[in-house]
Amino acid sequence: MGRPWGLQPPGRRPYAAAHQPTRTTDVTSAATQGDRQPLNAAVLLGVLGIVYGDIGTSPLYAMRAALLHFSSDGLERWEILGILSLIIWSLIIVVTVKYVWLVMRADNKGEGGILALMALAQRAAITERGRWTIALVGIAGAALFFGDGVITPAISVLSAVEGLKVISPAFEGAVVPVSLAVLLGLFLVQYRGTGSMGAIFGPITVLWFGVIGLLGLIEVVREPEVLVALSPHYAVRFALAYHLAAFIALGSVVLAVTGAEALYADMGHFGRRPIQVAWVAFVLPALALNYLGQGALMLSDRSALENPFYLLAPEWLRLPLVILATAATIIASQAMISGAYSIARQCVQLGFLPRLVVRHTSETEEGQIYMPQVNFALLMGVVVLVVAFRNSDSLAAAYGLAVTGTFLATSTLAGLVFRRKFGWSLPLVIAVFTPLFLLDMAFFISNVLKIPDGGWVPLLLGGAIFAMMLTWHRGRDLLFSRFRQDSLPLKSFLARLPQSRTVRVPGIAVFMTSQADYVPSALLHNLKHNKVLHERVLFVTVNNEDVPQVTDRRRVEELAPGIHRVSLCYGFQESPNIPRELEGLREVGVDYEPMQASYFLGRETVVASAIPKMARWQQWLFGIMSRNSVPATEFFRIPSDRVVELGVRVAI
Repeated sequence: MGRPWGLQPPGRRPYAAAHQPTRTTDVTSAATQGDRQPLNAAVLLGVLGIVYGDIGTSPLYAMRAALLHFSSDGLERWEILGILSLIIWSLIIVVTVKYVWLVMRADNKGEGGILALMALAQRAAITERGRWTIALVGIAGAALFFGDGVITPAISVLSAVEGLKVISPAFEGAVVPVSLAVLLGLFLVQYRGTGSMGAIFGPITVLWFGVIGLLGLIEVVREPEVLVALSPHYAVRFALAYHLAAFIALGSVVLAVTGAEALYADMGHFGRRPIQVAWVAFVLPALALNYLGQGALMLSDRSALENPFYLLAPEWLRLPLVILATAATIIASQAMISGAYSIARQCVQLGFLPRLVVRHTSETEEGQIYMPQVNFALLMGVVVLVVAFRNSDSLAAAYGLAVTGTFLATSTLAGLVFRRKFGWSLPLVIAVFTPLFLLDMAFFISNVLKIPDGGWVPLLLGGAIFAMMLTWHRGRDLLFSRFRQDSLPLKSFLARLPQSRTVRVPGIAVFMTSQADYVPSALLHNLKHNKVLHERVLFVTVNNEDVPQVTDRRRVEELAPGIHRVSLCYGFQESPNIPRELEGLREVGVDYEPMQASYFLGRETVVASAIPKMARWQQWLFGIMSRNSVPATEFFRIPSDRVVELGVRVAI
């Protein structure tokens, strides 16, 4: 049970770093990183197909979900305009101002996302306690992202297929089966990778935004009075008139901005400028026109509340629109699924989750991966939600909490980064980020009120994942501490080696170790039982850095004749490949022959110590996660026929 040695905690420097120049990991604004991406039609198509799928399908359910709160006694004109104004200005403030103009300036070597932002903020922390507090915020944001990843496919596909009920009430019984069939097909083809599907994502999304914008424009032309909702006056008036009810309505209004986090998370794929241009020039106008069109339709016909999105279309267009909407929601779901893979891999590399299977689906793109364990967990969660909630209105109550929780985490970390890394004055940071934080807090609290109606779902999912991540991180720290306590210092071992008369046998022994300054237990057990040491010995340590990718990957130090220490550094978006890196040792003068190498790994069995340092439930959870961790041979891509594993009991 457990994890063979060899994975270093994130952020810890390898031993050789003390003897070589330190690699700097500067914060580089998107002005210098993201803007290098060329701006052309192909890039913009990719942005539309990948980045904006989630937020682009929000018109399917956001407007209706918000208006339902006030429909019991009939909808007044000013109520419709107030809700519409809240949606439009949420798009402007949350997406345009916060993410497109501000947060996207903070990139980690060109990469975005909650964990990349957490790494930046940790560098700005002065104390270890501050770093750990920031880590908790980042972990919470990542955990809620996974909860969002389960709900997004369910609500998106359900809301699209519900258009069948608008075509004919006879189709009502088919909504859930058709939704399940679409989702099952989507998850079952994930192993093929997104490359083959990505070629059609962009054009379909362009068609989607074009159609929904045009449908909205036609209705706005018929009812131009709706344009007054562009004034924030109506949003303010609505909030002042309804007080608590308006606050509750925010829980549904936020559905219009779900997917905003994808703008930042996908920045590493496309750069800042293409994402900004696509949003300002195409996506925002299309979304605004569609919401305005739904509002205009509601002003002229209150019965359109049944499904204002589909009722915008003439009857002959509704079936094609259902098909197009289903395709768009599949794309939105695909973007969320791919994002879950990326976040999961980052969590593994940063030491917050056990090793998981990572399969690369592209020979050229490092970021195109498939993680079967994550895929299966998402599929099970999505199926349960669709069967349990059965319609998008019920599921909408569960949707906002995960999104708004991530919004809060992003605002908190971004404020720290802009203060410490970008040198903004404290008054400027307070003036800019306090209103954004308060708005996010209002969205979050309004969704907390929906916990009894389904908001408990993302809270339960996020809480479970948060507990898993904390438990794994804590357990690993205790393991490393125990290893250092029980192990023999490497310097002492090397000093005594010439007098030990140890027999040296031909071949190369590669010892994977997480503690570069201590003798691996696998080596001590090999000496104890086999009484030999190979002529050439490599101590290999894998270090995970808090940057997306590492250029200066390999560091080599000769400790004694025939004995070398090798430190391999990987970013949180990279997958280790130990044999490939070791083959490059000949470039630095180390005699290495792959066919002569044997890999020695220590496989620890974790047991409770006399005075346990973790709660019993955490020990139980850590044990389960350890037993289900992917073997080191698969994770590090080590040939299984060249591995020797030696068991070790570790008490924590």
